Amino acid sequence: MEDPLEAYRDRFVGADTDLVYFDGNSLGRPLKVTADRLRDFVVEEWGGRLIRGWDERWFDLPLTLGDEIGRVCLGAGPGQVVVADSTTVLLYKLMRAAVAARPGRTEIVIDRDNFPTDRYVADGVARECGLTLRWVEVDRSAGLTAELVADAVSERTALVVASHVAYRSAWLADMPAITRVAHDAGALVLWDECHSAGSVPVRLDEAGVDLAVGCTYKYLNGGPGSPAWVYVAERHLDSMTQPIQGWMGNVDPFLMGPTYTPTAGIRRFISGTPAVVGMLAVADMVALVDEVGIDAVRAKSVGLTEHAIALADEQLAEHGVTVASPRSAEQRGGHVTLHHPDMARVVAALWERDVIPDYRDPGGLRVGLSPLSTSYDEVDRGIAAVRELLA
Repeated sequence: MEDPLEAYRDRFVGADTDLVYFDGNSLGRPLKVTADRLRDFVVEEWGGRLIRGWDERWFDLPLTLGDEIGRVCLGAGPGQVVVADSTTVLLYKLMRAAVAARPGRTEIVIDRDNFPTDRYVADGVARECGLTLRWVEVDRSAGLTAELVADAVSERTALVVASHVAYRSAWLADMPAITRVAHDAGALVLWDECHSAGSVPVRLDEAGVDLAVGCTYKYLNGGPGSPAWVYVAERHLDSMTQPIQGWMGNVDPFLMGPTYTPTAGIRRFISGTPAVVGMLAVADMVALVDEVGIDAVRAKSVGLTEHAIALADEQLAEHGVTVASPRSAEQRGGHVTLHHPDMARVVAALWERDVIPDYRDPGGLRVGLSPLSTSYDEVDRGIAAVRELLA
């Protein structure tokens, strides 16, 4: 297969080995430049500048990196994205802020196949605030549609919570249409971009999105436990207050005064001390996506997923494997899920062969294809290994 982005694969640690990595949508490979950056940071910035680093760069890093993520990956103008906390904590902050901004409304709309954390946090917020969850039933091989949301929202809806790319099926939701449906009902909408950012072009400003959150260890290759990011549309920044009132979100963090007053702008969504080391790898990957261009990254992603589906049809269908992801590229994110009753055992055996997909119930082998670090040859070898095991 022709691959105009093939040369970029050499920039990733481990890409020159025989290991087949189908889990880039869970944890991306590190960039080689990051190894040098981390070493230099320990010796020069941390070891050399010590606490002076906060005044020189670190204090503003969540905002400067947030702006870069927004510009390169999210279609978000400056001052609306900040890096902080984990996805779970940021989901909680945004949900609480959103329902507080819609007083008198009593429901949160969310689909039953949304990522577990999103569902768990929504359940907790609903119980804390005396609200009701309005569950949307979806097809697990597809996902949330504007029509399903329209049937669920009403004058009671405070917030709609949706994933842009479904974690199980890779269903790519129609963000502008669903956002319009929520707004027509007078509700806010919160988008989970964990399986989008860095792989699928996202246009938060253009779609009129209110709130969004995403992690950085998948397609942004920030490493295990790297911090998440949060987007709050500029029109909401002065009116929304997040519930975890920490010193870094105060109007003057170093005054250490007796009361909390939220600072202006997106910084108010920071609570505690930023994870500076965890942002370094993210900055490297965002710079690479900027160099390549998110549209070129998406084109490679579509090519990889189409190739995986074609191979599954040719080599695995005769063994009872079905494709549990949308076949249309316009409705599919960056991974493909293959279904078979024995996939849990297949995945365990593949790991022993240095072929690394992941498994999602029921019976789903998830082929996660990180566009800049995955080759077409890798896909060939991985699908061949699945065929051999099933045979």
